[in-house]
Amino acid sequence: MDWLGPAEWQAVALSLKVALWATLCSLPFGILAAHTLARREFWGKSLLNGLIHLPLILPPVVTGYLLLLTFGTRGPIGAFLQPLGIVFAFRWTGAALAAAIMGFPLMVRAIRLSFEAVDPKLEQAAATLGASKLWVFLTVTLPLILPGVLAGAVLGFAKAMGEFGATITFVSNIPGQTQTLPSAIYAFLQVPGGEASALRLVLVSIVLAMGALIASEVLARRVQKRVNGA
Repeated sequence: MDWLGPAEWQAVALSLKVALWATLCSLPFGILAAHTLARREFWGKSLLNGLIHLPLILPPVVTGYLLLLTFGTRGPIGAFLQPLGIVFAFRWTGAALAAAIMGFPLMVRAIRLSFEAVDPKLEQAAATLGASKLWVFLTVTLPLILPGVLAGAVLGFAKAMGEFGATITFVSNIPGQTQTLPSAIYAFLQVPGGEASALRLVLVSIVLAMGALIASEVLARRVQKRVNGA
């Protein structure tokens, strides 16, 4: 990408880093949340479902502000983590946290639909043969829901790449530290003559998003063929 300037390339690299970490760190929790919502019945299930999907409904700026209040250096969690050397506010790690939270509902929804599509009788049959719950999940459930897990991961990654409101509120727009693709596009549009740089980053965003979606579709089809024994 020689046609990108140093500041533009820096924003692209940081966005990929933030989106990758956001997806990898949230995926185990996404699978757990999806399994809980799909397979369990308990008091407060509707409340949990609402809390998980709340970032989709709230203005992103509100989510970012709540993150700042909670994980900021003076927040209850941020103040506890700071002596341990873990800082989120105004760091790229905070951008990853904000992106993970904003993409989490989309990830959970895709994986939950996959859980609900699996016939519980298949899991029960494996359990009657003496397999533990963990072994049933690893050998029966997980292969069947893998296409949904991939779809959820890609949706979370794409959302993380495009996250702006919560990120800029929580970690600001610091070049080289927290300036992701959307933040860089916004910054370039605020200065005279920055339209060309903004347009280049817009094109990069489109290419990355389409590439992720196409890759996910190809991987999902391959996994589905293996699951079906084709």
